[in-house]
Formats: sequence, C-alpha cells, structure tokens
Amino acid sequence: MLNKFALIRSECQQNIYVVLLLSTLVLTAITLYNAFYKAHRLHGEDNFNRISLDLNDIGEIRLTESIDRTRPRRSNCTIWTCMDPYRCGHDRITVYVYPLQEYVDANSGVEAAPLTQEFYQILETIVKSPYYTTNPNEACLFVPSIDLINQNNINLDLVNRALASLNYWDDGRNHLLFNMLPGVFPTFNTVLDVNTDHAMIAGGGFDSWSYRHGFDISIPVWSPLLRKHPVATSYSGGSADYLLLVAQLNILPKMLWILQGLAEENPKDILLLQQCNNKPSRKTRCLAADNGHEISYPSVLLKGTFCLLGPSLRLGNPDLLEMLAFNCIPVIVVDSYILPFEDVIDWSLASVRIREADIHLVLDTLKSISSEKAEEMKQQGRRLYENYFNSIRTMTMTTLEYIQCRLFPHTERNKKHWNFVDSSNGVALNPLFLSRVVSRSDGFTAVILTYDRVESLFLLIEKLSVVPSLHAILVVWNNQQKAPPLLSSFPAISRPIKVIQTSNNRLSNRFYPYKDIETEAILTIDDDINMLTEDEVEFGYEVWREFPDRIVGFPSRLHVWENLTSHWRYESEWTNQISMVLTGAAFHHKYWSHMYTYRMPEVIKDIVDGRMNCEDIAMNFLVANVTNKPPIKVTPRKKFKCPECANNEMLSADLNHMRERSRCIDEFTHIYGRMPLRTVEFRADPVLFKDNFPEKLKRFSDMGTL
Repeated sequence: MLNKFALIRSECQQNIYVVLLLSTLVLTAITLYNAFYKAHRLHGEDNFNRISLDLNDIGEIRLTESIDRTRPRRSNCTIWTCMDPYRCGHDRITVYVYPLQEYVDANSGVEAAPLTQEFYQILETIVKSPYYTTNPNEACLFVPSIDLINQNNINLDLVNRALASLNYWDDGRNHLLFNMLPGVFPTFNTVLDVNTDHAMIAGGGFDSWSYRHGFDISIPVWSPLLRKHPVATSYSGGSADYLLLVAQLNILPKMLWILQGLAEENPKDILLLQQCNNKPSRKTRCLAADNGHEISYPSVLLKGTFCLLGPSLRLGNPDLLEMLAFNCIPVIVVDSYILPFEDVIDWSLASVRIREADIHLVLDTLKSISSEKAEEMKQQGRRLYENYFNSIRTMTMTTLEYIQCRLFPHTERNKKHWNFVDSSNGVALNPLFLSRVVSRSDGFTAVILTYDRVESLFLLIEKLSVVPSLHAILVVWNNQQKAPPLLSSFPAISRPIKVIQTSNNRLSNRFYPYKDIETEAILTIDDDINMLTEDEVEFGYEVWREFPDRIVGFPSRLHVWENLTSHWRYESEWTNQISMVLTGAAFHHKYWSHMYTYRMPEVIKDIVDGRMNCEDIAMNFLVANVTNKPPIKVTPRKKFKCPECANNEMLSADLNHMRERSRCIDEFTHIYGRMPLRTVEFRADPVLFKDNFPEKLKRFSDMGTL
C-alpha cells in the first residue's frame, strides 16, 4: 500500500514539473516576442521618413496578371461600417501618404494612372500639412499615390490591381481616394468606376444617389483656367451689365433650347454665350449672333450678376469655381447635384438653386432678389472662394479639415464658423447655425415695451428678476412726451436694467435689434403681463433653447378662412388649434428682430406703425415665411388680461381692434403672395407638472392657471 502511494506521489511531482516547465517556456516565448516586437516597432518608427516627392526618384511596380483585384464599391458605407475610427486617436486625424510609384502592367508596360500636376499638388499639400504622419502604424487615413483625378486618364483593371497590392489596403478601410471627373463616355457615372471597396471618396461629381452621406466628401472640380488667368482678387461692388449670364458650354440641349428662347425675349437681361466655331477653346466664348467675335473667358463672368450652372453629362463642372472666382452668383439648376462640402457650407447664402422644371421662371426668381441681397451673396461667394477653393492646396486643406470636423465634431468649428457667421460685429446669428440646443447659461434678455404704466412696469420687473435664466432687462420707453423714471427709482434687482426712450411711438420699436441685447434669446413682453410665474417663464426659455428658430410663447391665436366673405379672420377664442403666438409674451431669436427691421417688406412695417396694431402678426408671418414652421405655445394659461388695468387703458379694448387684425392677415398674405402660417394642435408642457408626484421633486411646479 505504501509503495502505491509513493508511486502516485512520484507521478504527481513529475506532472507538476512538466506544467512548470511548459509555463516557463510559454512566458519566456511571450517575453521574447514582446521584446522583439517592441524593438522592431521602435526601430521601424525611428526609420520612418517623410516620403520623397522628387519626380526624378519614382520607383516602378510591375503588376502581373495574377495579382488580386479590389472588390466593388460598397454602397452603404458609414464611418462605423467601412472604416476603423478608433485608429484616429482622440482629437486629430493623421494621414499617411504612400510613396510615389509608377504602377505599370508587367507585360505591356502600360501605366495604370499617369501623375498629373493637380494630384501632385494634393499629395504635396498633405505631406506639408499638420495632419501628415510618416508612420503608417499611427495613421487614421491612408492616401494612395495613385492619380484618380480624371477617370479618362486611368486604366481601370490596372488601378484595381494597384490598389489591391498596397501594403495597408485592408479592403480599402481608412483609405481616402481623390477624384474630380468620374465616369466616361457614354454613361458618365457620377462616381468613380474603380472598384474601391470600403474606401472613402473625395469626389467632384456626386449626385444624391451615389453620395454616401456622412462618409464620402463632395469636392469641387478644379479649373486650370484659374491657375493661368488673373482672378478677380477682390470684390468692390457695383452693378453688372446683365442680370443673368450663361457661358457654360456643355448644358444639355433641352435646357439650352429654353435658355435661347429666354435670351431672345429678354436681350437686356440675359447674355447667352456659346463655343466659337472657328476656334473651340475653354478660354473663349462667342455670341450666338456673332460667332466670329471672340470674348475672353472666364473674365466675361464679371458682366453678370448671376451665372447659370445647368445640367450636363457630368454633374461636377469647373464652371462653379470660375463663377465664384469672378464674383458672379451661381444659379444652380441641377436637381440632384451634391454641392461641395454642402454638409457644412450653406450654399443658399452665396447661390440660388432652381429646379430644372422651373427654368422658365429663372428671370422672375432672380428679379425678386433685392440688390442688397445680391451684394451680400457676392460677398459670401468671395469669402467661400478665398477660404476654401482658390487653389488645389486650399481645397485639399478644406477636405482634411472637413474630415477632422466629421470625426471630432465636439472639438472643431461648427457650421456658423464654416459660413463666416459672426455676432461680434453686432450682426445676429441665423438660428440655423446655432447648436441643436442653445446653452442654458447664455440666458435671455427681457425687452419690455411700455408707455407710462410705471406701477405695472415695476411689478413686472420684480417678477422677472427672480427667473434664473434672466440675463438683463431692456425697457423700451415709447412715450416721447414724458421722460422715463430715473433708474434710481426702479426696483433694486441683481440683473442689469437699461432704459431706451424712442424717438417715435411705434409698435415696431419692440423688435429693433438694440446693440444692448447681448443674448441670442429675447423675451418680448408687454408691461401689463405680470401674471406669469417664475416657472412659466423659465420653462418657456427651456423650450425655446430646443427650438431657437421658432416663436415660443404664451398667448396663442388662430387664423381662419371665411368662405362667405373669402377673407381671413383673426380668431381669439379658445380652440383646439393655434397658428400664432403673440409677442406680448414670447421668446424669439434676436435674428428675427434683425430680419423684422431690415429685411421684412417695408410696406408691412408701414401698416403696423400706421395703425398701431398687428406687429405680433407681422412677426409670426415673417418667421413662418422663412422657416415654414409653426410657433410653439407653452403652458396651459389662456388669460393674459391685466387685473389692475382699466379697459380704456388697453389698446385691445378698441372695438375695431379685431377687425383691424383680420384685415392685417389678409394684407400680409397678399404681400407675401401666400399664407405662410401653419396650424398645429399641440402645446408644450413640463413632463411631470400634472402627475401625482411630490411637488418638491418637480422642476416646474408652479405653472399657473387657465
């Protein structure tokens, strides 16, 4: 028995020794592997050098028939499905450029893609940019040194083999390919016909079908004429000779036929140029009536206020950049064209877009644009060109910055910066350029319109002073016969108060964009609206923060069509619908005050100030006409009458008041040429204010009564 136990013990010891030996060998192997890998990696990093851009020192790679081909382009790529965003670090992209090589067929010697000057400049710009890395192990993006700018110049099969042979291709993940002219005759596809697999494409001819939103980048087509021709380097204003200039050579015949008819009917408004028969060249144009008289192009674009960009076999054309370079506002009549960097650039500020089916209305559309607006569009076009498109280098850097913003949106500039929108000079920001939710800490400015109801004014100021998000109070004293009270007599509150005495008693004074308004949000409020609670006002501001392009407020009204009279009626009775929120107690963005004062039709302001009525209706029409959105009513309160005020003191006590407001709706509809107001059947209330829930746990508990 003893020998049996001894034998078992001996076998166990042997097994333990074997396990320990194997463990030691495994740990030793892991240690040696890590040491070797680290040494190899560090050695490699120390020897990564900036690629040579010497055109006399380009290697040659011969592509045999047996080399694999790349797979077709994935049609539904996103940054999460077709690339590895985790390669891109935390705050900045890095770009690796493959060394310059000539890829040639091993048998015939045919080159896959000859190097052009434009693509060489792209590579040179990347290598000299702060995004460049010499280490492929650290790269977020890889740019092959294979010139795909113009599909006419490449051999598709050889390019497919060349891409597949790249060391870090990995089915195209994290690879960026540049192409400006996709497709070939006769199909002229809107995307490069190369098998690009998972690769990202910076392309110049995308349409809404081929563009992969959030993944591809739409870039402009560069014009070689801008490199050789002296460009209009500044914009000095002034009127052009023609309203519309058409100088594009490759417009499709159907649209060209319509344009020829318009030009014959309106020779003083439209200048139509065509290719010269005796000397076909992009540098010259000729008149249809005098084909022998050559006109220098693109400098002739200076003669037009607007220049037409029409549909052609290729969607992307160099004409767009030529128009911007020579201060001509592009009129884009290509339905499906994805404009360059349109995710961040608001092209409506610098161009006009018209549906192809509406080309016969082009003159009516352009004549409706004021000269002031056209000047602003030209200036914006000049800013876009100078900052993003004036050279291959600038366009390349714009592409890299665009990708940087896409991958790191929280650390980079937002859309208002891309479009040069700045409020530091007193110009209000368009709400379209604000963040999705405005910062709570910005607060709002209460603009109180008053005449001489001092007691009611002071009571309102005291009530507003306890609202957490109140930033400041601006009192608009609309009485020219009586001086406003001294500031020392105003209630002592912790927020600044400014009093402005107007030169004329006009209701429109409440919407003037006073320079003293520092916040984006404005609460316009009458001096007798002192029944709102602290929670109601604060909640109204919270709702506006999420919808900064809307009017958000408390008293609501409705417009109703009367079949018997064929007129609109102003309805103040309580109904299930609203279409207006009255600005006697409402939040709006200060941009709308700027629009009301400087952009709204002057005849509407004349009606408002002449009748001392309808300024709130005018503001609702203005906002709805621009946004095509309804206002938002907040909280259930419906009664807003001043309990301390006698009826004979209130403007709304006038018996003709309701008739005048109905008349305003009719007239404003006629002026705008349509009814822009939108009817809705909802309001915004706090989530818990009606729930059977402890009051102290509700953020907004005092929401007032009906």
